[in-house]
Amino acid sequence: MTGLQPNTVWWIVVLVALAAGLVARRPSLGTIVRGVFGWAAIAFVIVLIVAHRHEIGGVFTNLAGQLGISSQQVSGETVRIRMSPDGHFWARVSLNGVSRTMLVDSGATITAISEATATAAGITTNSSFPIMIDTANGTVMARRGKIEALALGPLRTRDLSVVVSENFGDLDVLGMNFLSRLGSWRVEGKTLILEPDSTVTAETNFT
Repeated sequence: MTGLQPNTVWWIVVLVALAAGLVARRPSLGTIVRGVFGWAAIAFVIVLIVAHRHEIGGVFTNLAGQLGISSQQVSGETVRIRMSPDGHFWARVSLNGVSRTMLVDSGATITAISEATATAAGITTNSSFPIMIDTANGTVMARRGKIEALALGPLRTRDLSVVVSENFGDLDVLGMNFLSRLGSWRVEGKTLILEPDSTVTAETNFT
C-alpha cells in the first residue's frame, strides 16, 4: 500500500497546527517542554485505558454490585445484564463456588479464563497438549481444562470446557460454548437477556 493513511495525515495536520500556534505565541522553552510532557502524559493515560479496558469494565461492574446498583438482574429463571459504559456485558459468575466477573463474548468460541481464576477455582488443565488460540491481542498458547460447576444467577451448567492461559491477564470470558447451552440469548436495546432451556429441569437447568 502506498501513500499516507488518513490517520497519518490527520496527525500531521494536528502537529503542523500546534507548531504554527507555538510559533505565533513565541512561548519560552520551559513552556514548550511542559506542554510536551503534559500531552505525553495524557496520551500515556489514554493508551493505558484502552489497553486495559476489559479489566476496568470488570472493576466497575464489581463496584456497582457492592453499591447495590448492579447491572445484573434476575427474574424467575431469566437473567438480564445491562450494557456497561465500556459497551460490553459483564456477568457475575460462580466457577466451582468461586465468584468472578466475566465478559460475555459471543465472538469467543470457547470460555477462557486466567491462570489466577483457574487456580482459585481448582481447575486442572492438560499441560501435555497446549494449544494455540487467536485473541484480540494475537495468538497465545493455552491449555484445556473443565469447569465442574458454573452458575450465572439461576442458570447452572456442569463440565464446561475452558482454555487457560497466563496471557489472558485478569480477563475471564464466557464464550459461545456457554451461550449455546442456554435455551435462548439475545440483546434488546442495551440489555443482554439469558434464558434457560425450558426442556430441562430446574435442578439441572441447561446442562
